[in-house]
Amino acid sequence: KFSSYHYHNHHQNVICSSSIDKTIRFWDFKHNKRLQIFNGHTGGVCGIEFSPFNCGRYLCSGSIDKTICLWNVETSKSLHVFNGHKKAVCCVDISPLQNNNKNDNNNKINNIGVIGGNGYTICSGSSDKTIRIWDIETTKQLNVFKGHKYVIRSVKYGSNELLNTILSGSDDKSVCLWDIRSGQQAKVFNGHTNWVWSVEYSPFVIKNNICNSNVICSGSWDNTIRFWDIRSNKKELYSIKGYNGIGCLKFVSLKNKVNDNEQKLKNDYGVHLYYGSHNGLIHVWG
Repeated sequence: KFSSYHYHNHHQNVICSSSIDKTIRFWDFKHNKRLQIFNGHTGGVCGIEFSPFNCGRYLCSGSIDKTICLWNVETSKSLHVFNGHKKAVCCVDISPLQNNNKNDNNNKINNIGVIGGNGYTICSGSSDKTIRIWDIETTKQLNVFKGHKYVIRSVKYGSNELLNTILSGSDDKSVCLWDIRSGQQAKVFNGHTNWVWSVEYSPFVIKNNICNSNVICSGSWDNTIRFWDIRSNKKELYSIKGYNGIGCLKFVSLKNKVNDNEQKLKNDYGVHLYYGSHNGLIHVWG
């Protein structure tokens, strides 16, 4: 993951990586330097996510040791360890930036609790077949979602109109949509013939703003990327044939130059889909 904290506070181009060697490491890729190392997990670290508030000052991580850790990137210290999962934590996500904190870059509003995460939560997916939600301010477990039959590989919070939803993909070949308010499974999407390793909310453009649509996207070891309409449980809307197992997905909005003579940039808002495959290649769909 890219570290927005280092970029905004130190003007550094830094990436953060997690490994089966039990560590989380930060790298200045412009100067080819290794920065801080987080040692704290006793098992391999499967997933990391930066906080959307406080300019990414906080990082959460999920590990094979069954725990979720919350770290202060500024001090390189562990703030809290969340315990509750019975098996490895395979994926984590942090709830999206709240509207009333849009201009809160210096922790002026969010100054309640352990790290100033008032109202924010972490969700985690595990080999114990559950998705759990944790309150960052109180460090308490809020909810447990049960419904998947095997390992949960990917969890994602929705935003905007889908703020109260979580999307998940599992080794049981299904994609699930969960309603946070009711604590219930809202939809199940079946069609993949192998593990679902990555899920995303598919963006679309309205008046030069990228928003969430009613379409979700899933990548599977069955070599397909499938698009689904969350308003129905019917067959997928569309399917892309990929290569050698789809391990990860990312929607990216790129900017293009006006022409070769002008160096001014204009917003293209063309959304591209990147995916990583088991054969080591990264593919791009326009």
